[in-house]
Parts: sequence; structure tokens; C-alpha cells
Amino acid sequence: MAEQSTQAQTVTIDGTEYQLDQLSERARNQVINLRVTDQEITRLNQQLAIAQTARTAYSQALKTELDQGETQEQAKTKGQKKAAKVAH
Repeated sequence: MAEQSTQAQTVTIDGTEYQLDQLSERARNQVINLRVTDQEITRLNQQLAIAQTARTAYSQALKTELDQGETQEQAKTKGQKKAAKVAH
């Protein structure tokens, strides 16, 4: 069986501490709404961090691909220059 805390739950709003059991039902509902909203913001920030990490990885992969493409293009150009010299 779960033990109940003898200390009343409190919430701090703009620096003032309130006991939840002394708030009106409407005020308690707003506290719940704030908590749910804060949880959603935290979840969305985690999703944003995941997306930013993926974007960085994609950017690095693109840079690598472009660098490899330049290297291959440079080798191709050198080969063409050698072939042109031999033909003369």
C-alpha cells in the first residue's frame, strides 16, 4: 500500500508558494494544464535536439560526398590532361 505524504503539495507561482489543496478547482486545473504544457515543451525540445543532430549528420555526409566527388573529378581531369599530352 502506498504511503501518503503528510506534507501538503505546493506550487510556486511568480515567487509565491500555494498549497494545492487550498486552491479552487479551476486554479488546480490550470496548474495541471501548466504541468502538461511543460511536459510537452520538454518532449518537443527533445525532438528538436534529435532533428538537429540528424541534420548535422546529413550535412557532414553531404560534405564528405562532395569532397569525394571533387577528388574523383580532379583525378579525371588529370587523366584527361595526360591523355592530351600523349596524343600530341
